Amino acid sequence: MFVDSPDASPAPSPTPRYLARLNAAQLDAVTHVGPALLVVAGAGTGKTGTLAARVAHLLEQGPEPQRILLLTFTRKAAQEMLARAGTMTDDAATAQVWGGTFHSVAHRLLRIEGHAIGLHEGFTVLDPSDAVELFGIVRAEHVDTAGPRFPRKETIAAIYDRVVGTQRPLDQVLKVDFPWCIEHLEAIPAIFTAYTQRKRARHLLDFADLLLFWRAMMATPGVGDAVAGRFDHVLVDEFQDTDPVQADIVHAIADRGAKLTVGGDDAQAIYGFRAATVENMWRFAERRPDAVRVTLEQNYRSSGPILDLANDVLGASSAHFEKELRPVRNGTRMPRLVAGRDEMSQARAVADRILELREEGFALVDQAVLFRTGHHSALLELELGRRDVPYVKFGGLKFLEAAHVKDLVSLLRILDNPFDELAWSRTLRTLPGVGPATVATTLRRLGVVRDDPTPDAGAGLEDAADPLRAFLASLPPLPSAARDDAAALADALRDCTARTGEGDELAPAVQVERLAEWLTTTLDRRYDRSEMRAGDLHQLTQTAEGYSSRSRFLTELVLEPPASTGDLAGPPHLDDDDLTLSTIHSAKGG
Repeated sequence: MFVDSPDASPAPSPTPRYLARLNAAQLDAVTHVGPALLVVAGAGTGKTGTLAARVAHLLEQGPEPQRILLLTFTRKAAQEMLARAGTMTDDAATAQVWGGTFHSVAHRLLRIEGHAIGLHEGFTVLDPSDAVELFGIVRAEHVDTAGPRFPRKETIAAIYDRVVGTQRPLDQVLKVDFPWCIEHLEAIPAIFTAYTQRKRARHLLDFADLLLFWRAMMATPGVGDAVAGRFDHVLVDEFQDTDPVQADIVHAIADRGAKLTVGGDDAQAIYGFRAATVENMWRFAERRPDAVRVTLEQNYRSSGPILDLANDVLGASSAHFEKELRPVRNGTRMPRLVAGRDEMSQARAVADRILELREEGFALVDQAVLFRTGHHSALLELELGRRDVPYVKFGGLKFLEAAHVKDLVSLLRILDNPFDELAWSRTLRTLPGVGPATVATTLRRLGVVRDDPTPDAGAGLEDAADPLRAFLASLPPLPSAARDDAAALADALRDCTARTGEGDELAPAVQVERLAEWLTTTLDRRYDRSEMRAGDLHQLTQTAEGYSSRSRFLTELVLEPPASTGDLAGPPHLDDDDLTLSTIHSAKGG
């Protein structure tokens, strides 16, 4: 019989299975212990799995789960990464990690600490289309439509987003990105100012505000320390797609002691149109001189011929991190370049190839067609329909942009923030016989809009009567055709403001169902395909069952809108043989 010596060295711990499956470069990234790490991950080299394994490894090393922050660009990416980490370690622990998009994490932190920088606790978040509408309202107040042609509200909103996102002066943005608007340089700042004042007075934040206020918290003594003090580790996915404000935020947290890991591929920087800059990745070492760089080059996705082409294309550029993708799968099928005479011949060629591959044994579900913008697939969709080829499309019109869905979201926003001018305006316009003049009069009567359209930036509406209570107490004067619908609307809103026997707010699903019930009665009058639209509203009701707070449900719906009802219902069945059509942006990171 063998007895261990009392002073014998303990047997080495077995290597966890998730570490044993990593290649050498991935292992270096996962087990790195220094203050800053840059993971340069070529396409298909397992970046997502590597970051997930790093989260699992950090949890194994001892930090409390809630002291790890994982930032991604879609909620789906965060959920996938944490789910994968959960399979490698304690699933309950990964559920406590702070994981989400920059905007959703910003919203969560602002709800906790925003009051310290003067942010009203009852703020609501504008989705991008509503921000455009607010620019339209302000534009109408500042622009003489009889004068020279002035940029449309969509253009003004795009200019504003580019100025805020890139942190460049307005004149530079106009000269480089919007040269046809340079003659309006003198007039645009007043619109920006009025837009900002309008938001502040009504406790509204747009997407840019979420990041700007987060950065402002980081720069505020005491508050910045409190925010950064929540985290020991910060991990950022797709760092090449961050804008200057997002980079400032993560570096500000790291400056206070948190260890920072960023991953991405500078050759896949495709979001310059929304102010992202690959410079954040290229200059990472300048801001974090103690950073270590690990490059992932072993590709698990593509065959050798495709990677040879990719390496040749990448090699023609001098502005990139040095890397050469190496295939795990050799393969012999060569990439093919086909030139079409026109868009119709191109659509036919693509459809021909899809069916050829299907005959060769490649199911439709294993094929995809990518295009730059949603409308580029129009002729192909017609051709696929003619040939009876089923497909699902990603990109283009988002679910939240559908008119009937925005109607329901507006009702929820009124309940959350009774001073939300845009939400009231949209809701009132659903009533028969109510036009712009009646809306304007009613908004003033309810106290949603004051006579001074652009109050001081610090002015709020706290002293004003609650517009929702005013509406429920006594309906404002409305056209006779609108009175029955308005009374039914008041009943629906009143039901949603009721309390349970314990004094709690009604469950979000109950509120959504009640509002959807009222909206459904208006669909036949206002829209085509009313049955389909009613089904969408019902699907939203089911989705709301997963939430305990109306505000949380509303915010997540705005910050991470589903692309379609399919997103709400979950993934398709595995035996569905549908071709995938997708914009490149929607496919990115999927």
